[in-house]
Amino acid sequence: MKNQVVIGTRGSKLALWQADYIEKRLREEYPGLVVTQKRVTTKGDRILDVPLAKIGGKGLFTKELEEEMLSGGIDVAVHSLKDMPAKVPDGLVIAAVTKRLDPGDALVSNRFSSFAELPQGARVGTSSLRRRAQLLCARPDLVMLDLRGNVNTRLRKLDEGEYDAIVLAVAGLKRLGFADRIRQVLPQTMVLPAVGQGALAVETRADDAEMRAMLAFLRDDDTVCCAEAERSFLARVEGGCQVPVGVYATAAADGLKVEAVIASLDGRRSYRGEMKGARKDAAALGTALAEKLLAEGGAEILQELGLLSEE
Repeated sequence: MKNQVVIGTRGSKLALWQADYIEKRLREEYPGLVVTQKRVTTKGDRILDVPLAKIGGKGLFTKELEEEMLSGGIDVAVHSLKDMPAKVPDGLVIAAVTKRLDPGDALVSNRFSSFAELPQGARVGTSSLRRRAQLLCARPDLVMLDLRGNVNTRLRKLDEGEYDAIVLAVAGLKRLGFADRIRQVLPQTMVLPAVGQGALAVETRADDAEMRAMLAFLRDDDTVCCAEAERSFLARVEGGCQVPVGVYATAAADGLKVEAVIASLDGRRSYRGEMKGARKDAAALGTALAEKLLAEGGAEILQELGLLSEE
């Protein structure tokens, strides 16, 4: 067994919380193990004055960490699973997906206690095409404004009056101690979450069998099953983390249910559906649901945005 491990992480407070959490779990599981962290700045961290969707490329918050891992500078990288593109680079593997904390999206506002209370034309901040599209489906009167920066920065911008409300991941707010800022967890009938939202992915080199074995205890089987279905959906729609697509799977002893949506950025067109099947068919289920929604009209939406190649 290895006697020391280097964890790669981004430098935001949420990323550091995630790395600290995995470090703590490793130390508890392997007493005496020396664990250190190495901070890596990603493209998504460097470019803060441009909407994420306009930066281009996949892996905006993962690529540099993955390059550092392939070069041997770090042993593992900790990511929010929702930030990971559907395809993992050659030579790397997701060794563990942790138990999901909370997949939901939260409305945060200093003036309004719920989404329904937002007045006509309210200014709502989000960096996510997925949230923008689904919120406009529900409320086409809203003014959606781009919102970049880490969780603390986004809350500060709200507090300075730039927005009437902002939408953030419930899991991130809870992990950083901001649960009291949540005014409403938006219902999934309105907004389906991002692929893997609420779960952490621990990535390592595919040929490092020892590291993979050491990380296996972190794996949550239900979340892995759900993530497989969700990520296969994302792979079929050729998506990175910036696509107007929501997908959420729930696992039970007797099977799996997958719900998904593809929506236009103006919220005027939305294709939503669900499928149920056996847990062992998780990947096939996600792909089949993607095919269904693409055929119904989702393909046209993604092609218009340049996110799906024409066939």
